[in-house]
Amino acid sequence: MNNLKSHFTLTKQQRNGIFLLVLLIVTLQVSYYFIDLHPEAVAYNQEAYDVFSKEIDSLRQIEKTAIASKMYPFNPNYITDYKGSTLGMSNEEIDRLLAFRKANRWINSAKQFQEVTKISDSLLAAMSPYFKFPEWITNPKTSLNDNKGYKDQYKSTAQKEDLNTATAKQLQKVNGVGKVLSERIIKFRNKFVGGFIADVQLQDVYGLSPEVISRITNRFTVKTPRSIERIDLNKATVAQLVTVQHIDYDLASAIIEERTLKDGFQNLEELQKVKDFPVNKFDIIKLYLSLEN
Repeated sequence: MNNLKSHFTLTKQQRNGIFLLVLLIVTLQVSYYFIDLHPEAVAYNQEAYDVFSKEIDSLRQIEKTAIASKMYPFNPNYITDYKGSTLGMSNEEIDRLLAFRKANRWINSAKQFQEVTKISDSLLAAMSPYFKFPEWITNPKTSLNDNKGYKDQYKSTAQKEDLNTATAKQLQKVNGVGKVLSERIIKFRNKFVGGFIADVQLQDVYGLSPEVISRITNRFTVKTPRSIERIDLNKATVAQLVTVQHIDYDLASAIIEERTLKDGFQNLEELQKVKDFPVNKFDIIKLYLSLEN
């Protein structure tokens, strides 16, 4: 009992300390009710504020007008991701347009543009005044052959020239392809014995924009593709995968790791879910791969 009592015995200094602590707590609680801690309202001039707001609105309107004044007529078939975003299109609307064009289909009116992209009426009203279609569309009496730069866009596969045998001079007939680009295409093609496998490999030629590639592939196509032995994705080793364009050692290792977790890929599209996979190069990569049963 004496030992237990000793635990509750306090010295005079300890009792004084406890008393001061209790007094401090009580003082703070009382102060909370009697001291106004709310911040004072900041005084401001409402009239000056309204004038300033109007100036800001005016500057915004001037900026919008300046942006609109910089717009020039353009063919909506050639809208890129960047162009579409500056025009106010959403990613989904741009993707619909690109998918439509990837199918080698063409938009010939503002109404059709809205049907394909699903843009709002207000956005269409802002954009459509700048749409510029080929004259043979706006004026059907105009001969298709009289419009250089558009006459090659609607050729069938049989009418197109072979991209693997095209000369630099032939390529230069395409609007947007000059001496430098034509020679660059030939040089890239000659890196591979047998040339291109498919038209999509033009994406790897430095300096070719999507619009120029579209114009090239509407006049040329790979008719004599390079013969390759495709690699079975579900059996490939790291050493085999690194021979594929755009696949390095790290990506090859990640692909095999993902394959092991999935117990094999069901389709090539699943590659796009692999960490750090270059999705924009998928169409080129899949040229070298297969899935054998």
